[in-house]
Amino acid sequence: MMRYMKEFYRFIKHVIESRKLLFTLAYHDFKSHYLGSYLGVFWVVLRPAFFILVIWFVFTVGFKTKPVEEETPFVLWLLCGMIPWLFFAEALQKGMNAITSNAYLVKKVSFRISILPVVSILSALCVNFVLILLLVMVFILNGFYPTLYWMQLIYYVFLTFILLVGLSFFTSSLQVFIKDMGEIIGLVIQFGFWLTPIFWSFKIIPEQYHYFIKLNPMVYIVEGFRDTFIYQTWFWEKTGDTLQFLSITIFIFLFGAIIFKRLRPHFGDVL
Repeated sequence: MMRYMKEFYRFIKHVIESRKLLFTLAYHDFKSHYLGSYLGVFWVVLRPAFFILVIWFVFTVGFKTKPVEEETPFVLWLLCGMIPWLFFAEALQKGMNAITSNAYLVKKVSFRISILPVVSILSALCVNFVLILLLVMVFILNGFYPTLYWMQLIYYVFLTFILLVGLSFFTSSLQVFIKDMGEIIGLVIQFGFWLTPIFWSFKIIPEQYHYFIKLNPMVYIVEGFRDTFIYQTWFWEKTGDTLQFLSITIFIFLFGAIIFKRLRPHFGDVL
């Protein structure tokens, strides 16, 4: 265990020392998705804005869905679940392909390839920041003004980032050897979407099943966004949920790092 803790410390130290390289690679990865289009990076704002507009129209004008919580429009409650999930789904898919899509860097002896999943997640994080800004604007336009609780967004985004790094270590290393990983992760994301309380509330689930549902770490993040904007609850007030989430996330991170470390010497030969 001490050996893996030392390896983890070296990884964190290398990430900090390589922060300029990380942000440069993330910027180029982010920009490459919009090269060749007429509007370029403006799509970063246009796509999320259009998505939020559609969600608002469908559930406010079309279905006229009743609010889950009193005095909170359903569209706001829904967006608090959709936005963290969109970041998770996009970053997980990009992180899974971090090694195979950068094969030219993997073959460079001097390059530490363990930062590639981090680069992919940082790239997806740029779009997530835009979505969060739009979410804040939508809440303000609906009469919900900033409070101290909104500072928790930093905490929840950071935890999502750590969870994604662990998952990306695991999936990106297996993707090199198992070409079906893309299809498997696609199915996991589809099932995970409906197993996460994005469109539904815990109120409709018997309490005895709550523990098993919360084994899905994204439940904690989605509920955390709602605690931040709607319920005004600090994360430390949910001690049990926080400890459960941190235990699962730390396990995923360490397990993913171990798998990545053991398979890393063979990446160059396969690619």
